[in-house]
Amino acid sequence: MLDRTRKDRKYCGSRVSRLHLFVLAILSLTLIMVLNKKSQTSSLTPAIISSSLPSPETFTDGLPLPKLIAFDLDYTLWPFWVDTHVTPPLKAKDNNTKSVDRWGESFTFYPDVPSILLSAKSSSTTTPVTLATASRTSAPDIAISLLKQLHLPSPSSPDTSSSSSSSSSSRGGNGNKRAYDIFDHIQIFPGDKKAHFARIQKQSGIEYEEMLFFDDERRNRNVEQLGVVFWEVPSGVTRAEVDRGVREWRRRRGREAA
Repeated sequence: MLDRTRKDRKYCGSRVSRLHLFVLAILSLTLIMVLNKKSQTSSLTPAIISSSLPSPETFTDGLPLPKLIAFDLDYTLWPFWVDTHVTPPLKAKDNNTKSVDRWGESFTFYPDVPSILLSAKSSSTTTPVTLATASRTSAPDIAISLLKQLHLPSPSSPDTSSSSSSSSSSRGGNGNKRAYDIFDHIQIFPGDKKAHFARIQKQSGIEYEEMLFFDDERRNRNVEQLGVVFWEVPSGVTRAEVDRGVREWRRRRGREAA
């Protein structure tokens, strides 16, 4: 009987030890994933944003464009999740080219984003495109703060990091424009992206078939049930991805020729 009790204790102790090892392994993997994402955020976040890069080819090739182009935010326009990576309060730095959080982490757009957004509204396009953002983040206030703090440098503005302006006006000292003001429609709230587009369609009056949506998450492809063309950008928005998305929209709509 005593031997059995000892064996039972040894067995239970062995199970507890294995459980502890399993929990520690899970915690270690979680920590590695978080640190990896954090380092990825730092490596993907440039210190300077610029509008001097060329616009997407499809914006100036004379062929039809969607009337409305919408973008997700997290890992689509910028390389981080606002609800997990960013800790308020936020402060604009370096002529509003980046925003710094409580812990000194810097956040801004992917490199191509400013020129894409500005060129969509440029007179060089056949018709200026209506821009929208559709994000399901659980931290909409932080996302909006970032959009207001990050400015899009005008083509004539020198890119500089010598200043630490924290201005929140719609125009910076060099005529820069707040990213917030470039969007005609802003829908940021948790939930199915179809709800975001229902609001955008109601506000804009633009048919779903005239919309193109860029997002890094495949699950949001369900907006195509409404008639929106979805284009996945697993590594964020670039000029090349915008061109691919626009060409796909043209192909589906039979508008590949002038």
